Amino acid sequence: MNPPPPRDAFAALVLHRRPQRARVGLSLGFVRTFAVPEIAEVLSGTGKLAATPKARAKATGAMMFALIGHGVESPAGREIVAELAAMHRIPGVDEELMRYVLACFTVCPVEFAAGTPAEREAAAAFATDLAAALRLPPPPGPTLAETAAWMREFETARFAPSEAGRALWHAVAPLFAARLPGPLARHAPAFAAALLDAPLRDAFTLPRPPLPLRAAARLAFHLTH
Repeated sequence: MNPPPPRDAFAALVLHRRPQRARVGLSLGFVRTFAVPEIAEVLSGTGKLAATPKARAKATGAMMFALIGHGVESPAGREIVAELAAMHRIPGVDEELMRYVLACFTVCPVEFAAGTPAEREAAAAFATDLAAALRLPPPPGPTLAETAAWMREFETARFAPSEAGRALWHAVAPLFAARLPGPLARHAPAFAAALLDAPLRDAFTLPRPPLPLRAAARLAFHLTH
């Protein structure tokens, strides 16, 4: 069997090889944006995410997975790009914020799903295509590792506690239950918090979960395919 074309390897990872892990990673990427006060204010401004977190998070995931699956230049992809471009026109959403959101939605699924070098290369190519379609500057560096490094620098400069960010986190944390084995679903907020790194916990003013819970959370979410 011939290997998939380079850009298709990213779609194969998130849609077929490890879709559940990729969805957890995408959810964590979404959550990362809440730690940037400017983004949190925009997301909370409509009230839709806090009021209907399951529907909004599901819609965001469906949009990104459809874009990854169909491609940026497909008819479906162009419709989604138009929706994303409309977000760019919201007051307060500048180019750097949009680049950060796109980086989160590309880097986080691949990292959580432990993508191969080929899949990471494909994800970087997808991010470049999407940035071009949105008329944004290309992601920093040609590799996903360089984009991830830029993300960390951005987060060091821009992460900060905010009421909007904390409210959004508490609204979406229960949604991680869908990614947990049945008996653990009722503990979804605690398990989800255990997946957060120190900068995110600081932004949401969450205590550091004990080591056994952090280890159990990683195991529980990585048991999914």
